[in-house]
Amino acid sequence: MLAQVISGAVRGVDGYTVRVEVDLTSGLPSMSVVGLPQGAVREGRERVVAALQNSGYALPPRRITINLAPADVRKQGSAFDLPIAVGLLTGMGVVAPERLAGICFAGELGLDGELRPVRGILPLALHCRTEGIRTMVVPAGNGREAAAVEGITVHAAARLRDVVAHLREEAVLPAVPAGCDDGGPAAASRYEPDYAEVRGQEHAKRALEVAAAGAHNVLLVGPPGSGKSMLVRRLVGILPPPTRGESLEITKIHSVAGRLPAGGSLIGTRPFRAPHHSVSDAGLIGGGALARPGEVSLAHHGVLFLDELPEFRRSVLEVLRQPLEEGVVHIGRARVAVTYPARFMLAAAMNPCPCGYHGDGRARCTCHPVQVARYLSRISGPLLDRIDLHVEVPALRPVELAERRAAEPSERIRERVVAARARQLERFRDRSGTYANAHMGPRDVRAFCRLDAGGESLLRTAVDRLGLSGRAYHRILKLARTIADLEGADGIAAAHVAEAVQYRSLDRLRGAEAMRPV
Repeated sequence: MLAQVISGAVRGVDGYTVRVEVDLTSGLPSMSVVGLPQGAVREGRERVVAALQNSGYALPPRRITINLAPADVRKQGSAFDLPIAVGLLTGMGVVAPERLAGICFAGELGLDGELRPVRGILPLALHCRTEGIRTMVVPAGNGREAAAVEGITVHAAARLRDVVAHLREEAVLPAVPAGCDDGGPAAASRYEPDYAEVRGQEHAKRALEVAAAGAHNVLLVGPPGSGKSMLVRRLVGILPPPTRGESLEITKIHSVAGRLPAGGSLIGTRPFRAPHHSVSDAGLIGGGALARPGEVSLAHHGVLFLDELPEFRRSVLEVLRQPLEEGVVHIGRARVAVTYPARFMLAAAMNPCPCGYHGDGRARCTCHPVQVARYLSRISGPLLDRIDLHVEVPALRPVELAERRAAEPSERIRERVVAARARQLERFRDRSGTYANAHMGPRDVRAFCRLDAGGESLLRTAVDRLGLSGRAYHRILKLARTIADLEGADGIAAAHVAEAVQYRSLDRLRGAEAMRPV
């Protein structure tokens, strides 16, 4: 007897339909799985057989063929255990074939028949809604994740026997409440830690406020102990909470990467990723044998923090160029080619020299000028061009460290950032995929970043004296647009351009020939 069960898999962060076809015929007892099964899919035969037997359903002595269609796409993961088991039970006559219509099944089976959560349920649920499949049966650990997609009825089961009883109408699996999530944007109502804990560094705080308001990349340069890491680790607290659409995208990536906790749902806060400087190219950009998403994708719609930037290998840093420019990562392997979103804010920190005290009045720098130049040259010119703000963070004076007055809290800064982002969303309402000033293309810059006469003259002077590239020129225009948005101004004045230019400190160093692009 032939049985067909709807299931699915994930390619990149998008789901696609897989039809599990199970055929039981007379012949020597055997079980074969075709359709390019890989790894855990091939091993699933043993899990399914044991789960059926321990649930009270012994397989008949038949020749069993299981096909995973489309047969020309490699199948990975353990999510096909449940649809294969349901297909076998249908072929055995335990479940009526008509009960499977319009239902998508996915889940891993334990040897005792327990249903265990799997990766990629959220993108699969989104695909089901697109394809008109309105019902899903998933493990209990994936129920809230799937139910975050509105328009889908999700039944979450703890054991295989519960699924069988539901399909035989002997019992009813309760549906998980529609749209069930972890609060979405409301979950981001409070962030810790807070900028109120940071003493001094008002210039750096202002720069980070500008960066957050326009989703700009930022680099902090200063001696050890000046508070660079402390400042960046509070950056996510002043970003606007993600929209529901952004939460879906963030959660899709974490679900595919297997980083969504069992029983979790939508991620309601922006991610903050801080990989160690020993990270590999594949760890940062994504890849490996299974082409998993890397740190740049896990930081999608959030912050990627690279502390001690020159300590990262040159090859690791250079792979950042494409995602910084395009907002996506294309990973090609011999057996798979996928695309992951990677629209993140890069926040980096570094010392000004190997010893860390170049230009610091507290301690004497022991580095030769050649050592300083070589250290700074680890960050290539093309990469620096893609970082909008280069901010100097000097060491705090003792009087600033002893200050008892509380600094401005993150909540108040976030209010100004949210207002500036609202202006940008209104400005880009007809620009698909553009949500902040940092995302503007050349056409948008021409349309929305027009300067008055004073600003035009000032910018021309800065370009001539600093030797700025065309990319740096456009980034200064975007920065000036963000500064104007923070002030609620429609036009860009000379004061906005002046503030934007002074955030390019490393360009000033290169203009003075203290650093040359590589």
